[in-house]
Amino acid sequence: MVSLSKLKSVDFYRKIPRDLTEASLSGAGLSILAALFMTFLFGMELSTYLSASTSTTVIVDKSSDGEFLRIDFNISFPALSCEFASVDVRDVLGTKRLNITKTVRKFSIDSNLRRIGAEFHPGTVANAVKHDDEVDEDSAEGSLSLTTHNFNKYIHQFPITVVNFYAPWCSWCQRLKPSWEKAANIIKERYDPEIDGRILVTKVDCTQEGDLCRRHHIQGFPSIRIFRKGSDVRTEHGHEHESYYGDRDTESLVKMLENLVISLHTEPQKPALEDKSTAANKTKRQAPTTGGCRVEGHVRVKKVPGELIISARSDAHSFDASQMNMSHVINHLYFGRSITPKTMHDVNILLPYIGSSHDRLKGRSFINTRDLEGNITIEHYIQVVKTEVISKTGSRLVEEYEYTAHSSVAHSVDIPVAKFHLELSPMQVSITENQKSFSHFITNVCAIIGGVFTVAGILDSILHNTIKVIKKKVELGKNF
Repeated sequence: MVSLSKLKSVDFYRKIPRDLTEASLSGAGLSILAALFMTFLFGMELSTYLSASTSTTVIVDKSSDGEFLRIDFNISFPALSCEFASVDVRDVLGTKRLNITKTVRKFSIDSNLRRIGAEFHPGTVANAVKHDDEVDEDSAEGSLSLTTHNFNKYIHQFPITVVNFYAPWCSWCQRLKPSWEKAANIIKERYDPEIDGRILVTKVDCTQEGDLCRRHHIQGFPSIRIFRKGSDVRTEHGHEHESYYGDRDTESLVKMLENLVISLHTEPQKPALEDKSTAANKTKRQAPTTGGCRVEGHVRVKKVPGELIISARSDAHSFDASQMNMSHVINHLYFGRSITPKTMHDVNILLPYIGSSHDRLKGRSFINTRDLEGNITIEHYIQVVKTEVISKTGSRLVEEYEYTAHSSVAHSVDIPVAKFHLELSPMQVSITENQKSFSHFITNVCAIIGGVFTVAGILDSILHNTIKVIKKKVELGKNF
């Protein structure tokens, strides 16, 4: 009994007998308000505890992908032929890669940017195209000049019509002219068009027949096209045809023309004949059926300032810079790994603003409306920074590259290009989800309950005593 009495003496919460307490209407109302206020604050604290909070720091880039960065792109060029479309990269360290083909694909597109046919394969072309060393300027012209009015007539009349689309100002065309005319004379003697009628060698001056050349999507000079009688004729995309990319000396041209005539005998029932020999595939292949091209794929660049350039490029053709149009629509352009929609959804729950700049240029159009005249280069200035989101458990939720982009157009003295200037930040943004302590949550809940209870008790005491004093004064006034 003594020990129990000593134990009771440390009771913090000594009880007042119920018959010594007094309930009041004001106390009841204040108790209800205090209970509601406790519930509200408890809900707010619980919501804060369950919600995610983050902290952001800027640190030196420590990417897992090392010193290289992958760029994924899908860009449509309504007025650039896949025949000459080239993807180049270069940087301030002197790295220069021209006409990347291993990781880049090209597809012909129509005026509505819809893909036409299979992937366009440029094939293998020698770096140096051979021409005749000796030029005979006095040789008679053996090729027939075609115009808009008689072009279709001859295309449908002869089983094979070979056309040299040229421009008089083009240096490559001037080097080709003597051997072309000499080869045409040789073929004319062997296969007289009026007697034999199997092959016709012709030419088209694109400075005089601009509409005809545009209809056949001629963008580089000279362009040697091979048309076969019976090939499908498309009303929108012109005649199906092949292009010759081989040597341009007389011997090579004559051999190519001879092989075309021989092919008529080997497979007479097949109008759109394809030469399956390895040599022929290197020099002759299907030409694009439209003047537009979709360029897609990826490249890897060093994490230093550099440029991604898409342009018309050839080591054996000339381009009229005033007629080049580098308008384009960016279907997507992003850096680093692709982020799945599910991953992005999970991250957006934590950080709603993340991902909005991962593919900032997606769907943007950059069109040269000819009001700017020719020689227009379209440039994009892109600043890239890596963003990393780490969960409260320490795992990496997402690793992405966000960027800002500013675009402009500029007149160029050279052949117009689409140029992407890249500025890669050496820093990265690290966003970490903070782990909230349960003990901190319990402490705050206790503080809410105790604090509201105490404050409500003080208010009740003040209110009760005030009412009691007022009643007493009223009673004294009546007795007075």
